[in-house]
Amino acid sequence: MSTKPTTTDLEWTELDQRAVDTARVLAADAVQKVGNGHPGTAMSLAPAAYTLFQKVMRHDPSDTDWVGRDRFVLSAGHSSLTLYTQLYLGGFGLELDDLESFRTWGSKTPGHPEYGHTVGVETTTGPLGQGVANAVGMAMAARYERGLFDPEAAQGESPFDHFIFCIAGDGCLQEGISAEASSLAGHQKLGNLVLLWDDNHISIEGDTETAVSEDTVKRYEAYGWHVQRVAPKPDGDLDPHALYDAIEAAKQVTDRPSFIAMRSIIAWPAPNAQNTEAAHGSALGDEEVAATKRVLGFDPEKTFEVADEVLAHTRKALDKGREARAAWEKSYQQWRDDNPERAAEYDRIAKGELPTGWEEKLPVFEPGKGVATRAASGKVLQALGAVIPELWGGSADLAGSNNTTIDKTSSFLPEGNPLPEASPYGRTVHFGIREHAMAAELNGITLHGNTRAYGGTFLVFSDYMRNAVRLSALMHLPVTYVWTHDSIGLGEDGPTHQPVEHLAALRAIPGLNVVRPADANETAIAWREVLKRWTKVYGEGAPHGLVLTRQGVPTYEPNEDAARGGYVLAEAEGGEPQVVIVATGSEVHVAVEAREQLQADGVPTRVVSMPCVEWFEEQDQGYRESVLPPSVKARVAVEAGIGLTWHRFVGDAGRIVSLEHFGASADGKVLFREYGFTAENVAAQARESLAAAQR
Repeated sequence: MSTKPTTTDLEWTELDQRAVDTARVLAADAVQKVGNGHPGTAMSLAPAAYTLFQKVMRHDPSDTDWVGRDRFVLSAGHSSLTLYTQLYLGGFGLELDDLESFRTWGSKTPGHPEYGHTVGVETTTGPLGQGVANAVGMAMAARYERGLFDPEAAQGESPFDHFIFCIAGDGCLQEGISAEASSLAGHQKLGNLVLLWDDNHISIEGDTETAVSEDTVKRYEAYGWHVQRVAPKPDGDLDPHALYDAIEAAKQVTDRPSFIAMRSIIAWPAPNAQNTEAAHGSALGDEEVAATKRVLGFDPEKTFEVADEVLAHTRKALDKGREARAAWEKSYQQWRDDNPERAAEYDRIAKGELPTGWEEKLPVFEPGKGVATRAASGKVLQALGAVIPELWGGSADLAGSNNTTIDKTSSFLPEGNPLPEASPYGRTVHFGIREHAMAAELNGITLHGNTRAYGGTFLVFSDYMRNAVRLSALMHLPVTYVWTHDSIGLGEDGPTHQPVEHLAALRAIPGLNVVRPADANETAIAWREVLKRWTKVYGEGAPHGLVLTRQGVPTYEPNEDAARGGYVLAEAEGGEPQVVIVATGSEVHVAVEAREQLQADGVPTRVVSMPCVEWFEEQDQGYRESVLPPSVKARVAVEAGIGLTWHRFVGDAGRIVSLEHFGASADGKVLFREYGFTAENVAAQARESLAAAQR
């Protein structure tokens, strides 16, 4: 560990200090006005946030999508005013009225930062630790992006070189997700990542001595990070000079991520509220706000006071941003002139377009042959990887089972890694047994831009990932999750590994598309549709979960309507359908076999494969009714999981063949038979439904 001296080249004027103090009183006023929020951390962190936004980061407030910008992540999202005050002072688009409407209906300043809602917010944070993992993903994406477009450039000389800065609190570092992500960041030697820890010793329950006694700095040393500790000034305030020195030192360490521990006093300099748990999540109170203003030299009778000269000073960030952007544009143009083919590739990727002819590379599988959909997915990935360089990803240590290895000869690993396939710009990511962090890192990769990422594990372990998956949906991010071993069909590993409630639980997440293809050809079509639905436009994208089998399933003729979420796989013969059987995944072939039995008994039966309920419900009413005719009341849904999804599709006369309990350790075929996923049982349920529909 190193400790930097407090002597520095940082220019820090009285106006800078006044701007910091202005941010403090704005945070106190904003929380006081609405009556709830987290003022203390925003007050104590004001020097750190101001130093980053005004003195350190390369960004242009007038163009927050500039590809060459540094990224900032506020992992401690409850302290959203830490970010909002800097976005206001720096001219990113927030104004004083926005701070005054903090946490109110329709405001640009919600309780926690929301990507796509407030200009300058790089990611939605709030659930603690997510931002740390997002930042790790952004740092990974920055390295991969450099490998796509400018791999030969010397360190720091590429227009694609930039830094990811993240502020995290005690809560962030207590959450397990940050440990997972920080471990991977150290292993990957992400020298473009700087994590600033607000070491204020306070959480909701009081002093962190209630829950934590480890040496966090040594923990990060053990992860392989470059670590520094910044001491406060004698009065307890953060020292911007010492902090600036530490950040500049961190930027020089390019072979490791950097961790800076900032000892702070929450709610500094509030006379009575500082260093108390009350200041973490409650308004200070009128008297304490007034007292704080007196300490800082503000008029206690005024609220949201911002001196004209302070705002004029901080809004110079707009001029500095344009200057930084202009300087970057020169190097960027030089790169384009020197690399016309790469520049053309960059333009295509930046627009969100796919290479010409990519769909022709999709494999088509021979009908009749039994293929596990996880195996089909692997073949699709390997075929597309050769023509879509921006597509990359991996697995949480299950690549051989998930079939997520896009290139066996190329692993995303840092220089110095002993594995023969290691490359800092490799295609296949080894996330390690860190499912939760993997999902949040995929969010960060996607937010960074210019690449398309996927990550895999077993479906049952999507539980570990759920919070991050939910944030994928909340942010409309086109992340692709590959979840295999999707049912009791995985067999002898037993109920701990056999997903039962997971399909319904994942479908309950608004905006997440769950895709469970019936066979190899549906899997290829599903991948094609997922890639075509990728978009950079906020509000239009959506995450997808591909849910795939371990066991082989029969292959049918490809049907393009699979991309519509549901379609007629096998039509009724001998007249209009009297019964419709709807199924997904490995149960579709059971439905087909049941249809054969019913047809033999003279019951015209239609089989509908519905790989994606969400895609199907996007279709117009005419198409939906052409697949599921309202006149046909006899319906059966078949899926090896709990049946919550299917009641609205089968109606009052319908029947659901589902699994309303945990599985067991036995061969998958035995389990399907014992639990009723047989053609005989499905046909019997169809007859029951027919009888009910005729009553």
